[in-house]
Amino acid sequence: MTDPIADYLTRLRNAIQAKHRVVEVPASNLKKEITKILFDKGYILNYKFVEDGPQGTIKVALKYDPVNKVNAIKKLIRVSSPGLRKYTGYKEMPRVINGLGIAILSTSKGVMTDKEATEQKIGGEVLCYVY
Repeated sequence: MTDPIADYLTRLRNAIQAKHRVVEVPASNLKKEITKILFDKGYILNYKFVEDGPQGTIKVALKYDPVNKVNAIKKLIRVSSPGLRKYTGYKEMPRVINGLGIAILSTSKGVMTDKEATEQKIGGEVLCYVY
């Protein structure tokens, strides 16, 4: 597998489309940080890190609206890829749906959202857009 972040986002996308409640993905430190951000921003219901085998897994409980059965995540878009990295400074930070969505960045201070990176005045690699 050459792009584990794209694999992570695709597994989430497929689980949402199939209306699954829980999805399991292979763990890595970067995926754990992305999962924490998705939980903090209210895009997923819960998560659990399971230490089994050499790398472990992440169990993600997806969040659905109880009335309409619509998922909290509308789109997951991978921006930077191994073949074409996308970097941004804090002055040129991308706005996802005019501020309604989030961009997840990998910075020198760790993985964070676009709003946190702008507040700390640091740029980084744009990993994905979530809305």
